[in-house]
Amino acid sequence: MKVAVVIPTFDEAEEVPRVLDHLAVLPGEWEVVVADGGSRDGTVDVARSHPLAPRVIERRGGRAAQLNAGVAASTGDPVLFLHADSRLPAGAFAALAGTGREVVGGNFALRFDGGDRFSRVLGGFYRFQRRFGFYYGDSSVWVRRAAFERLGGYRAVPIMDDYDFVRRLEKSGPTACLPGPATTSARRWKRIGIVRTMLSWWVIRWMFIVGYPPEKLARMYRHVR
Repeated sequence: MKVAVVIPTFDEAEEVPRVLDHLAVLPGEWEVVVADGGSRDGTVDVARSHPLAPRVIERRGGRAAQLNAGVAASTGDPVLFLHADSRLPAGAFAALAGTGREVVGGNFALRFDGGDRFSRVLGGFYRFQRRFGFYYGDSSVWVRRAAFERLGGYRAVPIMDDYDFVRRLEKSGPTACLPGPATTSARRWKRIGIVRTMLSWWVIRWMFIVGYPPEKLARMYRHVR
């Protein structure tokens, strides 16, 4: 089995060599694709010069377009979407390989880095949400290639593209939250605090569900962050 790993990037020159270093020593057979969305900080050059020699593609038009292009540029099955500031557990490949074919996709159990109270509370809230089938791209979403194609990939919405994809994935068949945990950075949330972070997750998600215009939600999200 070969797992396609699609890494969407935008101005991640500092993080992309770190995640590639991580994948270079991670047990398993990985096909790595870096899908860049128009970085201005040298991310593309850094990725292309890395010893892992990932396939690097450039695709503008938003993260959904990057992710879809990354899948199209790969052949591995399943496909795993990994953020540049996230890291997979050592047993990720074995966990994917041991998942029954009836499982269409899912994610990994998630821990936020740092080890402080903020990161622990954030991780606990994330685990609570996962029990109800709510999860996002920072938990390393993965999907069988055939299921991805049936779903039509990611929709081109200006916000919540990962959540939209996950909700459709959850309805398409059995999913699994694989053990780990995977680790992701809490860097984008620490400055606004625990309460505001959780409220923003909850409010924006439910406004998206009830049909509030995604363009307006995207502006609200940028203001929160």
